[in-house]
Amino acid sequence: MGSGSSGLAFESEGGSGSSPSRPNLDDVPESCVSSIFMYLDPPDICKLAKLNKTFHGASLADFVWETKLPSNYKFLVEKVLGQSPESLSKKEIYARLCRPNCFDDGTKQVWLDKSSGKICVAVSYKALRITGIDDRRYWNHISSEESRFSTIAYLQQIWWFEVGGELEFEFPGGTYSLLFRLQLGKPSKKLGRRTCNGDRVHGWDIKPVRFQLSTSNGQQASSECYLHQQGNWGHHHVGDFVVDNTNAGPLRLKFSMMQIDCTHTKGGVCLDSVLICPSEFRENLKQF
Repeated sequence: MGSGSSGLAFESEGGSGSSPSRPNLDDVPESCVSSIFMYLDPPDICKLAKLNKTFHGASLADFVWETKLPSNYKFLVEKVLGQSPESLSKKEIYARLCRPNCFDDGTKQVWLDKSSGKICVAVSYKALRITGIDDRRYWNHISSEESRFSTIAYLQQIWWFEVGGELEFEFPGGTYSLLFRLQLGKPSKKLGRRTCNGDRVHGWDIKPVRFQLSTSNGQQASSECYLHQQGNWGHHHVGDFVVDNTNAGPLRLKFSMMQIDCTHTKGGVCLDSVLICPSEFRENLKQF
């Protein structure tokens, strides 16, 4: 009798043996999911968007991606993508800006770091003023897979070494570092393997190279260093500059590197580009 009673109790509670449905992720309102996505990094949002239709729909919300975009994204869309910001969804803007985008006749690139949404800019040597660059006795232009611009400048030998450049750009607030990407030795491939010829490397250990940076709002920085390491690309830090969130509008940068002691020649260096990135990225420059 006891067993029969408990069986009856179970049957009446369960409603003829049927179990109540349990809530699942599909039951969460899309607006709630979107509100949570605002606090996640872009890679996590993209992963969660694959869970179901609700999460996918939530991942498309403009207000989610507007929080990930840099404050100057409208400037970037117009200058770099050549479109109106209103013609694209915020997610599409973010995705397109995360790719390397060329501007100024392909001599410059800008892109967003996929995880943080912070801006990086690279300036090809072709956009710089370089002493003797058009004289093949001094400089050669070499195709290279190791450059994001596919071409590097190789210095054979010169007495007066001077490189300068300018960039006018609208940066979001933050602290940025400016660096020259250089390598001692001429890179090539032999039997499919990378090699570097250092036969012409000379003069860089006698006097240091001087780097300088100035901005249109009065900031200045300079540094000096001898060039030693051969065979590997290195980023040589010129200095840092700060962009205040309250100072909207383009900032003009002027930068240079020089070794103009004419008591000796110098040569055997490759010049690729100038990199401008958030200062915290200097700890992992291999990604560039």
